[in-house]
Parts: sequence; C-alpha cells; structure tokens
Amino acid sequence: IFICFRTVEPLEYYRRFLKENCRPDGRELGEFRATTHFLSSGSITTADGSALVKLGNTTVICGVKAELAAPAVDSADKGYIVPNVELPSLCSTKFRSGPPGEEAQAASQFIADVIENSQIVAKEDLCIANGKLAWVLYCDIICLDYDGNILDASAFALLAALKNVQLPSVTINEETGLPEVNLKQKNPLIVKKHPVATSFAVFDDTLLIVDPTAEEEDLATGTVTIVTDDEGRLCSVHKPGGSPLTGAKLQDCVTRAITRHKEVKKLIDKVIKSIKPK
Repeated sequence: IFICFRTVEPLEYYRRFLKENCRPDGRELGEFRATTHFLSSGSITTADGSALVKLGNTTVICGVKAELAAPAVDSADKGYIVPNVELPSLCSTKFRSGPPGEEAQAASQFIADVIENSQIVAKEDLCIANGKLAWVLYCDIICLDYDGNILDASAFALLAALKNVQLPSVTINEETGLPEVNLKQKNPLIVKKHPVATSFAVFDDTLLIVDPTAEEEDLATGTVTIVTDDEGRLCSVHKPGGSPLTGAKLQDCVTRAITRHKEVKKLIDKVIKSIKPK
C-alpha cells in the first residue's frame, strides 16, 4: 500500500514523514547522508590528482590534469583552473547522451564560481615564468551515480582532488628558452582555502531539509546552496529560483553550513594524512 501511495502521491507521502521531523530514508530534516572520501593518486593513473566521493548514493569522481601553457596577456603572472562537470546518461535515467545539459552546465558554472570566489588556489602560484609559462589545471568532475545534491558532492571531490595534486618541477632553459620538466621532483599544490558546499531543499515554501536526494529535489519548491570557507566566511550563495527565503531562514542555512564545513574539513584532513605521496 505504501509503495502505491508513494508512486501516486509522492508529495503527500513525503509530507506525512516531514510532519514527524523525519524523511522516508530515516534521516531527520537536518541530517546529512554518510559522506565517504577515497583519495588516491592512483585511482586515475593519468591524473595528477584525483578523488572519489560518495555522498549517500551520489558518487562523483574528480581528476585533475596539469598542462603547461602561456599565461593570458592581461594576467601574465597567473595560471588557470578550468573545471568541467559531466552528468552522463550512465549515472541516471534523467540525463541523456550528447552535449552537456542545463544541469551539467549550471554545475560547471557553480564550481567555477566557487574556485573564483573562495580563492581555493592562488592563480599566481600556478605561474612558472612571468608572461612566459604557467600551469593549467583541468578539473574534470564526472558523476558515476546520481541521487541528488550534485553540487555538494562536486565541490567535495574538487577540494579533495586538488589536495591530492603533485606538480613536477619546471624550469626554463636559458639557452633554448624551452621548458624542462623534472618528473622525479614533485611538489604538492598549495591549497589556500577549503570551500565546502551545503545544499538545502525547500518544501512547501517554508520547510528546509539538508542534503536532498534526487526524489526530494524533484518534489521541492526550491533549493539553495551555501558555500563557506575555513574562517566561516560566506563564499557564495547559489539559489536557482524557486521559493524565496526569509532572512532568518537564510541565516539558519549559513549557520548549518559553517558547522558542516568543520565536519567535512576534518574528514578530508584525516584521509589526506593516511595517504603516502608517491
């Protein structure tokens, strides 16, 4: 009977749980799904840094590939970070093969904004020779299994993968003017900030639940994602339309996001320490 009711009236089915301050999967409204991080420079052998993140059933892998390029004329002392989020058809029936859909494009833009607003890596640190040579970090984030909250999972994976990056030493030969790469001498990428995303779904315009599943996102009247850094500073607020939030509700989201940041940072630091660099 419950399965039929859930299929025919999914919103009413959810409301009956929400009235009791719980959700069909057993979580309270403010409870996050279990988050696990598997970091290994060998998980993607062709990457310079990588991470696999599971947020409940949502599974995302991030690979960072470093390449050499000339810096932009107007940013002669800076390198580049180029993110790309992919939501392939294999991760969910809601996505189709072909060019990136609207949700994938929005997720890529969100990650680009997080990188820019948080200053996760100082682009000056990616410069090798002013006006001549710099690193480009291509950050490919691919969803393997989609069950909602792709933004939080993507941000976690990006941060974990960047913390895993080892860049070879590069010098420019004075005689030839060509770069010389020493693969035997590698240095970890300097990650200056640790932005963490915390997403909420809004039910019936007023009720907030954290870390929504795909089903909860579909039934919600809106979503909002808060990104904070180590100092509790607000890096960005992502709210793609939907129900408006009062100042008090938004402040509640920020407070919860700051608490969430501390939990995720501890988890990432713990896993990083357990990995021996190659």
